[in-house]
Amino acid sequence: MLQIISFRFTALFLLALFFLQAHAQDSRYPAEITVSKDGSGNYKTIQEAVNSVRDLGEKQVKIFVKNGTYQEKLIIPSWKTKISIIGENKEKTIITFNDYSGKMNPNKDAFGNEKMSTYTSYSVLVQGNDCILENLTIINSSGRVGQAVALHVEGDRFVARNCKFLGNQDTLYAATEKSRQYYVSCYIEGTTDFIFGQATAIFQNCEIKSLSDSYVTAAATSENQQFGFVFLDCKLVVDQSVNKVYLGRPWRPFAKTVFIRCELGKHILPEGWNPWKGDKMFPDKEKTTFYAEYKSVGDGASPATRLNWSKQLSDREIRDYTVKNIFSGTDHWNPAIKN
Repeated sequence: MLQIISFRFTALFLLALFFLQAHAQDSRYPAEITVSKDGSGNYKTIQEAVNSVRDLGEKQVKIFVKNGTYQEKLIIPSWKTKISIIGENKEKTIITFNDYSGKMNPNKDAFGNEKMSTYTSYSVLVQGNDCILENLTIINSSGRVGQAVALHVEGDRFVARNCKFLGNQDTLYAATEKSRQYYVSCYIEGTTDFIFGQATAIFQNCEIKSLSDSYVTAAATSENQQFGFVFLDCKLVVDQSVNKVYLGRPWRPFAKTVFIRCELGKHILPEGWNPWKGDKMFPDKEKTTFYAEYKSVGDGASPATRLNWSKQLSDREIRDYTVKNIFSGTDHWNPAIKN
């Protein structure tokens, strides 16, 4: 009997020790972290907060960022997953940096290049899956110096809500074929190709502002993707001096871009789209590109004058353009349903 009691006591002791250790382990990785420049939070920089999150974590971690201008080249690497970065106020919580393509890189990159490229010019790089950004302004402040990315996203199941992305050429790089990205109630501004990349991306209820006579989008959709860039109920506006803007031009031959129920300002040219002639590596891209609209409104809406290789979607075809269907996959991801 004494042996049984002793065994049970030992088992209970080990079990209690296990739970204590598990709790101690969890306390090292809190579910909520605060960043404040004045030192009143857990960290003074956003990068320090991201670095502190458990690698390949199973639960979403919220990083609350207090108002301030954070001069950071922020990287969320592939092993930092399920991170939400939530600003205190969209107008006052700012992440900014000033790199650009061609800028000298004192440390060189992984390939030994001494100059930065479009792909390394970002202010914020998101490689981890299941990242959420809310109530933030992200800026590339380098000015009109060529390609200079504010936000570069490669991770899957990315969401941006109520954010501002500011730059000039190549402001927002929605990268990689396997990446699904959802932007809702965001403001995006730039000059040339300022929304570009290969991802499947939805922009819903966003304001898109052109700062020069140029192109809004430059999709690089692959032949394997059913959807590329889809704009749902967005508003396209313009800087006062701008009056000649194309909806998009194909960066790669299977580019897909669709505008659905969008309000187009008078700056949108009657032809709507541009075939990007002169690209010797990918000539005649208009033969494989898919550019379409559905019930565009505003002074820039002109279905009758669009290029003949673009398309006006029918009521039947538009049924496929739901958030759920566009992002369908084995995981049934639907970011329109906010958890």
